[in-house]
Amino acid sequence: MSFVIPINAAQTYALRHAVLWPDKPLAYVQLPDDEAGLHYGALVDGEVRAVISLFVGNDGVARFRKFATDPAWQGRGLGSALLRHVLAEARARGARTLWCDARQSTLAFYQRFGLAPEGDVFYKGDIPYVRLSRALSIEE
Repeated sequence: MSFVIPINAAQTYALRHAVLWPDKPLAYVQLPDDEAGLHYGALVDGEVRAVISLFVGNDGVARFRKFATDPAWQGRGLGSALLRHVLAEARARGARTLWCDARQSTLAFYQRFGLAPEGDVFYKGDIPYVRLSRALSIEE
């Protein structure tokens, strides 16, 4: 059984590092604005197995970053639960648009949640990324 809970920024760092950028120093996955974000973890048996961070601006635009799921738990619905939570949270906080920069290899996952590519592929190191966004409506 898994569920989503609020966590603090520091609780995201180990999983962000292990999943997203294991070859970089831990500081690489720490964001300058982490303290301004809302951070969530998907727990399984009391252990954080997936994390996501949400940043909601005063301009009606929200962004999620550093979305990571322990590889042993991928494909089991944890990421989907976190993304559904973030969509609802962004909407509840008045966001009209949600966006992220995602690895191109994860595009199909995000498209299931209505996120669509905008702009050209770009690279972080040798990893191709694409910017994704979607409108958020109050009725959802």
